[in-house]
Amino acid sequence: MNCAICKTGQTRSGYANVVLQREKATVVLRHVPADVCDNCGEYYLASSVAQKTYEIADSALSAGVEVEIRQFAA
Repeated sequence: MNCAICKTGQTRSGYANVVLQREKATVVLRHVPADVCDNCGEYYLASSVAQKTYEIADSALSAGVEVEIRQFAA
């Protein structure tokens, strides 16, 4: 698909690093499956992957972490 941000790139299956911030918590998820623009690097997550990232962020917030970096596990 054409990238919605740069309008010139094409998205390809790949991986992205996703940073989520909520209240005082920052969660960095590495190696998240995504469609990534070959021009600007913008990434698009499937709804199931996005849901999993939000669950991980909620878990970190509930545990009281301020910063957490983890490898994404589907």
